[in-house]
Amino acid sequence: MNDHNPKPEQQAQDTGDDAPFFSAILTPYRSLGPNGFLLLMLFVGAVSFVSGLAFLLMGAWPVFGFFGLDAFLIWLAFRLNYASARAYEEVIVSRTEIIIRKVGPGKHRQEYRFNPYWVRLSITRIEDEGVTKLTLTSRGKNVDLGNFLNPDDRTSFAGAMANALATAKAGGI
Repeated sequence: MNDHNPKPEQQAQDTGDDAPFFSAILTPYRSLGPNGFLLLMLFVGAVSFVSGLAFLLMGAWPVFGFFGLDAFLIWLAFRLNYASARAYEEVIVSRTEIIIRKVGPGKHRQEYRFNPYWVRLSITRIEDEGVTKLTLTSRGKNVDLGNFLNPDDRTSFAGAMANALATAKAGGI
C-alpha cells in the first residue's frame, strides 16, 4: 500500500472528525399561505369588479379599468413578495469549518467559509425586542445572519449558533 494514502480506517476517522455537528436552514416567514392568497385575491377581485361595475353603470367607464389595475398591482406585489421568500441561508458548523450559503431569489448565491477558531459572533440586543442583529466576523470579513428572521427566532438562533461555536472551539462534540 502506498504510504501517502491513509488506511481505510484512518480515512473514515478523518471524515468523521470533520463531520458537521450543527446545521440550520434559515428561511423568511410569510404569514399568508397559498390558500390565503387565493382567498384574498378572490375578495379583492370581486370588490374591484363590483365597484368598477357601479362606476361603469354611472358612465365613468375609465374608473372600471383603474379598479382592475389596482387588483393587478396587489397581485403583482404579492407575487414579488413570494419570490423573495424563496431566499434562505444555510449554516453548517464542523470542528474545522463554518460554511454559510446565502441563496437569494433567482440565481443569486454567496458562500462564505470561516475557521471556527478565528471567528467571532457579534450579537446586538435591544432590551424590549431581543436580538436585532447577528454577525460573524473573521479576518476583516463580516457576514450578517438571519436578517429576515423575527426577533424571537433570531434570539433562538443566536443561542444555538453561540453553542455551536463554543463546541467547535472546544474541539468537537
